[in-house]
Formats: sequence, structure tokens, C-alpha cells
Amino acid sequence: MARFTFSVEEGIATLLLSNPPQNRLNSATSADFRAAVETVQADHTIRALVIRAEGDNFSFGGDISNWLDVDPAAIGAGIGEGLQQLRAFEELRVPVISAVQGICLGGAFEIVLRTDIIVAAEDARFGHSEQTLGLITLMGGVQRVAERAGRARALRWAMTAERVPAREMLEAGVITEIVPNGQLVEAAYNWARRLGKGATLAHAAHKKMMNAWSNGGIAAADALIPELAEQLWQTEDAHKGIASAQDALRRGVERPILEFDGR
Repeated sequence: MARFTFSVEEGIATLLLSNPPQNRLNSATSADFRAAVETVQADHTIRALVIRAEGDNFSFGGDISNWLDVDPAAIGAGIGEGLQQLRAFEELRVPVISAVQGICLGGAFEIVLRTDIIVAAEDARFGHSEQTLGLITLMGGVQRVAERAGRARALRWAMTAERVPAREMLEAGVITEIVPNGQLVEAAYNWARRLGKGATLAHAAHKKMMNAWSNGGIAAADALIPELAEQLWQTEDAHKGIASAQDALRRGVERPILEFDGR
């Protein structure tokens, strides 16, 4: 049975999808996913989250084996609950990094699109498979691709269900980085350690601003700045960073690279 396994080591959380070769998503993975998000929300010792999958492929998307048995009247409620889960995931206060190899389709692609850093192996392929089922992207995929890559490419990829190579996704601005297949996991955790040692409270504030921009444009993001700045000015991280910068300025030296504590 497909499961998401959750673990934490030295402040870095991992959400590992385990059911190769296709790593299909189902009700069990949904429950695991929700529990992991709730844990990260509550545990302030967690500084970053990596989501990855076992095997040659990230995931072919949802397990469609029983979809014709689902009461259509229940579809809307189920989709609404799934969107709430993904919204909570998208709004996590910590940096979230996805590591993608092989095929990444459908709902799995829509999960990845809600992460902050997308690291892809050279063999990665991304796509919206819903068109082949006569459906739409059920978890907000097409609009999130449009936000990153533009309307024309988003509609093309959604309507054709083509499997888009990682290189094309990088050039379109959808993903962050491409690495050799054998370096994928290492690269993802390098991102997690780097960002996790940073000013994670400021990372969280930037994520809030970007989510506001996604929903309401530049004006909505700008409106958040005074409140977020006031909050950050009271943090130990900001006091440490500003004091270090002031000291470097007085001594006429470059600022040191600091490790922050998320407080």
C-alpha cells in the first residue's frame, strides 16, 4: 500500500512516498500527508521539509482504480477537502523542497507545484494527465503553472497532457534546479540544510507575501509588509542579523554568514 512516511533528523523533516514503481496517491497517502503537515505546523524545531519518493518515478498521480465507484455528489466535498490540505501545505512556515525523479503527473505534480524549491533529476518529466481522463487539474495545477510559466504554456500542457522534460520546465521557470540523477537526494537536502540554517521566520514572512501576491497581486503583498516587518523586528534572528551587520560596518569588513535559530 502506498504510504507517506514522515521523519525528522536534525531539524530537517522528510515526507517520503513509498509505493514504487508508480507511487500512486490514495486515501492512505492523503491521511499521512495531512498528519505530516499538522506535525510540521506544530513543531517549531523543524526548520525545513523535503518531500521525495522511492524508486525510479516520483508519482504517476492518483490511484484511479475505484474512481468510477465514487458517488458524483461526494466528489465536490472530497476535492474541497484535498484543496484545504494542499493550502495548508503551501502555507507551511518552513521552506519546502521537492526532489523529483522520473515521472511526475497529475496530483503529484500539483503537490510539487506548491513547494518552494523544486529540484529535478535530469530524467524528470512533468505533466497534467487529467485531460486523458476527460477531467481538469483537480488540485489547482493549471493555474499554478500559469503563474510560473504563463497562460499559453499552462493551457498547452494541460490540454495535451504531454510529459514535459525537466530542461523545458526549468527554462519556463516552473522548477528551480536540475541535477544529475544520482545527485538528486543530496541536492535536495543541501537546499534544506542551507535554508534551514537561515532566517526561517523571514522565510515564512516571504512565503506569506508571495501567497498574498498570488491571490491579490502586488498591492496585496505590499499591504502585508508593515505587519510582517513589525513582527520580524522583535525576533532574536533579526536582532542577531542587524547587530552583526552593524558591527561589520563599524569595522569596515564584510558581513559574516550567520546561522539563525528561528526565534
